[in-house]
Amino acid sequence: MVLALLGGKDVRHAELAARFPGSAHNASVIRRVERFFDRHPIQPADVARVILTLLPSAQPREFILDRTNWKYGQTDVNVLLLAVIWRGVAIPLLYELLPHGGGSHTEIRHTLMDDALCLLCAAEIRVLYADREFVGYDWIQGLACRGIPICVRLRSDTLMDDWTAKDWLSRLQTGTAGLLVEDTLVYGQPMNVVLTHTQDGEALVIASNAGAVTTIQTRYRRRFLIECLFRALKSKGFQLEGTHMTLHDHVERLLCLLTLTYTWCVLVGVTLDCPKKAHGRRAWSVVKMGLRELVRSLSRESTRLCDLIDLLMPSQTNSPESVGY
Repeated sequence: MVLALLGGKDVRHAELAARFPGSAHNASVIRRVERFFDRHPIQPADVARVILTLLPSAQPREFILDRTNWKYGQTDVNVLLLAVIWRGVAIPLLYELLPHGGGSHTEIRHTLMDDALCLLCAAEIRVLYADREFVGYDWIQGLACRGIPICVRLRSDTLMDDWTAKDWLSRLQTGTAGLLVEDTLVYGQPMNVVLTHTQDGEALVIASNAGAVTTIQTRYRRRFLIECLFRALKSKGFQLEGTHMTLHDHVERLLCLLTLTYTWCVLVGVTLDCPKKAHGRRAWSVVKMGLRELVRSLSRESTRLCDLIDLLMPSQTNSPESVGY
């Protein structure tokens, strides 16, 4: 199934079946694919254990929480996803299918984080990045009780001590880049807060109880890595939104397959040399380079394919090193 995903870069059953070996009729192979998504015992927690083994890290890990959704007809497919950052790339780790459209409930988020704590201890989590959707007293207090530090963007009406973030921003003097507020209560937890404006004039308020206040804004930019992940799973990669599946168990199994496939692309991509553009960034992403190399090796039945398969063996995985996305 992973090889079919790589070859077709498409999650639809017919596209997967077209890349299966053998002489069986296409309808039979499609039925085989359908049975996989209907019955296979693959579980996100089992895949997550494999992923953490393949992505070694001597330091506490950084995580990102976000949500992605799409519609098939009138049906909402809504995924709450926890990603881990490794060598400058966000990689899917755990996910919850939401039973509705729109935002997630605090209980579901806590369940997802509890699942993560079954795989690693709180001391191995350096920080959890999250956007304005993931705020609230019970949510922040729950993370604090679990020992999980957070770096989150706040809404302008969020209370910081006795003032809202909007009130704090009104104190900014003309020409001042931003405001740093240390050790202020946010949802009942002492946090450091950075307040400034985006280039469009929108309020940008970031709070964290992890790390120095002077680095909060810089570190929060890493949250954008999950947007790169979503693009790679959707329009720029495997066309996830093209699936006709809406049952939660089926979509969950598909995400398990995509997680394995995506991780393999990353493991291959970080081994390749990439030219740099004039501004110093990579010409292509790690994921895109890995995907191209895997597709090329599969299509040509290259002898290099054995080396690429070896990357899926933990003993062959390289030591961590930041390369950027």
